[in-house]
Amino acid sequence: SHRGDVHVRKMPIFYNALMLTGVNLLLRLVSTSFQVFISARIGAAGVGLVQLVMSVAAMSMTAGTAGVRTASMYLTAEELGKGHPQNVIWILSGCVRYSLVFSLSIGMGVYVAAPWIASNWIGDLRTLGAIRLLGIFLPVSCLSGVMIGYFTAANRIATLAVVEVAEQLCSMGFTAAALIWWAGTDTGRACQAMVLGGCAGSCLTLCTLVILRLLERSPAGTRIAVCRRLTSIALPLAAADDLKVGINTTENLMVPKRLALFSGSVNAMAQFGMVCGMVFPVLMFPAAILYGLSDLLIPEMARCNAAGSQKRICYLARRSLRLALFYGVACGGVLFLSAEPLCLRLYKSREAGAYLRWFALLTPMLYCDAVIDAINKGLGQQKICVVFNILTSAMDLAGLFFLLPIMGMKGYFISFLITHAVNAMLSFALLVKVTGFRIRLMIPFGTIISFFGAIWAAEFWPDLMTCVAVFLLICFFSLYLSGVLYREDLQWLLQLTGIRKKQEKT
Repeated sequence: SHRGDVHVRKMPIFYNALMLTGVNLLLRLVSTSFQVFISARIGAAGVGLVQLVMSVAAMSMTAGTAGVRTASMYLTAEELGKGHPQNVIWILSGCVRYSLVFSLSIGMGVYVAAPWIASNWIGDLRTLGAIRLLGIFLPVSCLSGVMIGYFTAANRIATLAVVEVAEQLCSMGFTAAALIWWAGTDTGRACQAMVLGGCAGSCLTLCTLVILRLLERSPAGTRIAVCRRLTSIALPLAAADDLKVGINTTENLMVPKRLALFSGSVNAMAQFGMVCGMVFPVLMFPAAILYGLSDLLIPEMARCNAAGSQKRICYLARRSLRLALFYGVACGGVLFLSAEPLCLRLYKSREAGAYLRWFALLTPMLYCDAVIDAINKGLGQQKICVVFNILTSAMDLAGLFFLLPIMGMKGYFISFLITHAVNAMLSFALLVKVTGFRIRLMIPFGTIISFFGAIWAAEFWPDLMTCVAVFLLICFFSLYLSGVLYREDLQWLLQLTGIRKKQEKT
């Protein structure tokens, strides 16, 4: 930003997304490696207990944030889209006051209720110290969300990338030091070390972003009314998010107990930790580019919506979804084919590889749903999106309650598949209604046939590298023949990377 005003960087959204890709992939790689380190140190059962603490942390964070991160991002983008940068200071002031009221109240409640949460919710008093730390540092984490929302809306993507790298390195470094020199193999202390690491990273992020904002010395215009606009966005999001995360937390706390009732289950906590703490990080590791794109789509769509740029909205929606689809297909096939050797190398677990193969088949749907959700939120459909999430989370909770004792982890997968498919279809229907975006029926059917057909053909090859190459070749050739993949898609990707421009110059 230039001194004296809030300047929105004009770099195109896809270049910003590509710039974030390298950073996000690096962070995911480091984070996944760190997860491997933790798994080796405290075991699958210990990872399961840590996941339960992180579920309580997520619930506390959601309740304390109370929708203010999205509100900060949306309102800032709206003011900048209208050409009123002088109003941003009042948006941030209102968001900070709102955040402090909720985060301090929730943080105090978590601290006081920590013994009850540890004994009755988690069922393990070793987590008491970690839960109290969550309550103490909750306001810091919530205020960080306000500042991240502002910098995202202002298109300060490079700044956020650098700060995110620093936060992750600080968090993992602090956690690793605490695990090695203090926690040892004590699972209770390991939970505290994980929480302390996250808190240290949040403190660094908040201090850095506040200082950078103050250095902008942006002028303040006439005070504007923020309270009603802020609460109209944040409070419905907060209520719905609290309900959703409450369901998810209940689900995570319930899974080990219901799974233990399955006759074929040997160690329910270890199985839970294996899927949530080992398989899911690997499954979502390649999604770094799409998460970067999704974070950029929300303010970009808000700006376009405020300016009435319907053509650009449809263009961005179409391009983003096609990118997510093709990327999800490629990643899903590679993860499926390499699941067993990958998990043997990372976790020395053949069972984790089997679980990864199951969930890898859902990758195209999961990646596309993340992008659709971001587009809908950017177009002001946050309330409906949250309703969809609550509905499918409640379905998942009911499915797990009945299926886990009967089918074990297969029941977990079936419930996961059904609820995420329903959520994706509802979100896409909303996108069509709001934007008028259309899709040919051949695209989903052609993608499914090409994806599974290519996996089936590739498995005949014993060598992993050849297997992956055959999958990619057959899959994308099939997509091209079926009319799902266009020649212009390849030309567009070449333009994004600059290859096409270089060739034209030469």
